[in-house]
Amino acid sequence: MGQEPIRVGLMGLGTVGSGVVRLVKNHQEDLLQRAGRGISIEKILVRDKGKERSVQVDPALLTDRPEEILHDEGIDLVVEVMGGIEPAYTCIREALEGGKHVVTANKDLMALHGTELLSIAGDKGCDLFYEASVAGGIPILRALTEGLSSDRISAIMGIVNGTTNYILTEMTRKGTPFADALANAQDLGYAEADPTADVEGLDAARKMVILANLGFHTHLSLEEVPVRGIRDVTTEDIRFAGQLGYVLKLIGIAKRDGGRVEVSVQPALLSGEHPLASVDGVFNAVYVHGEAVGETMFYGPGAGEMPTATAVVSDLVTVVKNMGLGINGRGIVAPYCEKRWKSPREIFAKHFLRLRLADEAGVMAALTGIFAEAAVSLEKVLQVPVSQGGEAEIVLVTHTASEHQLEAVLRRLDEMPAVRRLMSHYRVEGGDR
Repeated sequence: MGQEPIRVGLMGLGTVGSGVVRLVKNHQEDLLQRAGRGISIEKILVRDKGKERSVQVDPALLTDRPEEILHDEGIDLVVEVMGGIEPAYTCIREALEGGKHVVTANKDLMALHGTELLSIAGDKGCDLFYEASVAGGIPILRALTEGLSSDRISAIMGIVNGTTNYILTEMTRKGTPFADALANAQDLGYAEADPTADVEGLDAARKMVILANLGFHTHLSLEEVPVRGIRDVTTEDIRFAGQLGYVLKLIGIAKRDGGRVEVSVQPALLSGEHPLASVDGVFNAVYVHGEAVGETMFYGPGAGEMPTATAVVSDLVTVVKNMGLGINGRGIVAPYCEKRWKSPREIFAKHFLRLRLADEAGVMAALTGIFAEAAVSLEKVLQVPVSQGGEAEIVLVTHTASEHQLEAVLRRLDEMPAVRRLMSHYRVEGGDR
């Protein structure tokens, strides 16, 4: 307890960086007791040293030169909360190569370069922790690497983007159209002025790559993950899903069977009994299924100043404890499972389809014949009257079928003259786990 405090260089003083400063300043006694040494923020990298900030810091701590942190031999640990790929990647790499431990909240960086940076950290005997990069204050990464380390993870499913979950909750509860729900999210500060990364599913995909790589001990590339966002989701889709007992959410799906994996991000229907179905608003949740433990779920705030800062400072404490034990860098486990993707014949799920058909004799028989030809059976069928003359709307839910089978069905539907339009198609999860 009498040792000198650990000297920290903080890169970034935005929302999360300000939270880190507050926690370190206000929780000194707790941090000292839990880490075994005090923690002192010695330098803070900012773009504009003269900017007015929400947290009070000594102006002498501020710098706009990364080298004042990276080349300072007295700084033991770098906390990166700038975001983005550059200059964060260059700074983290240089810090690790210089023997400094690193804590980051940067999901983009870890999804793209995590394997490389973790390898450097291991070679240099440094810690590289990134709990805050996924699901804010939810300690899901530590749960996968420590709490569930004795189990074999077979599935990870996550609501890992609060913006899209808020939008879909508004559409579900109030019948608000997508554009209006997005505008509300922007007004409340839940969505950026450019919401592309959120509503197109890109943010969730980056987080799911991190989760899948940790859970399955492999190296999956972001470019290999199929991603579909929520721009095309309608209130009618949500309403029909509700009539059939489902909730529509943007879900990250990662599953492993017999050594083969699938990872995707897509709007999907969840049965009302699924643990994720009740997660609403800006909250996040990650459902994990292990062969031994069975079902677990981790729930909480997925973003925000203090939840995310809490995850950052928790990692910081772990680094300091490891320094006291002399075990920095030893917890890094390189991917040891071969990357083997499932083929469309190996990916199974139920499916929801909405179709507009010509309202003619024999059409339903022809339609069900197409599904029968592909050996896809139907679990639920709902016919909806439409005001437009000469058409009928059909909502179908299949029994479990492979993607290969569904592709064959969709091709045949596209060729069928009586099918006027495929209104929507979603994967269905839950109800038969």
